[in-house]
Amino acid sequence: MNIIHRRGWEIPESALTPEHFFFNRRSLIVGAGAIALTASAASAQRASDVPDPTADLYPAKRNAKYQLDRPITDEKVNGNYNNFYEFNSSKNVTAQAEKLPIRPWTVTIDGMVEKPQTIDIDTLVRKMGVEERHYRHRCVEAWSMAIAWGGFPMAKLVELAQPLSSAKYVEMKTLQDPKNMPGQKQTWFPWPYTEGLTIAEATNELAFLATGAYGKPIAKVHGAPLRLAVPWKYGFKHIKSIVRFTFTDKRPMSYWEHLQKSEYGFWANVNPQVPHPRWSQATEEVIGTGNRVPTQLFNGYGEYVADLYKGLESERLWA
Repeated sequence: MNIIHRRGWEIPESALTPEHFFFNRRSLIVGAGAIALTASAASAQRASDVPDPTADLYPAKRNAKYQLDRPITDEKVNGNYNNFYEFNSSKNVTAQAEKLPIRPWTVTIDGMVEKPQTIDIDTLVRKMGVEERHYRHRCVEAWSMAIAWGGFPMAKLVELAQPLSSAKYVEMKTLQDPKNMPGQKQTWFPWPYTEGLTIAEATNELAFLATGAYGKPIAKVHGAPLRLAVPWKYGFKHIKSIVRFTFTDKRPMSYWEHLQKSEYGFWANVNPQVPHPRWSQATEEVIGTGNRVPTQLFNGYGEYVADLYKGLESERLWA
């Protein structure tokens, strides 16, 4: 008789919440008589609605190694409670994000690498392959979700880049496009959005570059066509709509660290015992359920990542 011993934070596959909803597509409002504007808007509509050439890769085979302690957050809830400051500072950015053209899209890999290159996103995705992983997501604002990501381990991109031995960090940058990302017109913010990981973090098995979610190509509101998912870190580290990976020997200054270093540091690992300067991190609201649950160290992923931070006790590792 085979006995399955589940860890405390695992749940059976049958408990996962099914996906029920999808986002409403935006509608284009055309002013009568504004012929030039109509043509421009129609062109933008066509550009933003190009079918994803990698759609045949989804739904991807699930990697069952990564289990959850809660149901997957409903896609409709997830898509309407989302931080994406390139569009606006509210939680509902779906309509604005839908206007972003994501084809053509290229990703640049440069800096201290053997093979600097710029590669088309669809070529990159097919080269890397796609799998599905179910991860928890914990925001620094003390709310959380659970998401079915599709994509590939970041270690594969690091291998593609062939960084020099002197490279210690990967700096990532989001697209800068104020025309289609109106939040970037607020010039007092340090655009483009920038984030960074150590090479050791980037090659950890959990570090994931998401190109899909909920069994299909990733929605624009979630950072299409390429975003980071590092589930042991607070959500502001999960940079969206990435266009550049730069390998460097200097620690990157991240977007939120630049804005308020006293509240948002480079490491941003989840720790319930270390409060944010303005609120507790001991518990979190599971969005869409009304439930509040205890927060876990490293968001419950300590067995995978705790060793990354040995010897760094003098660093400010927690937010």
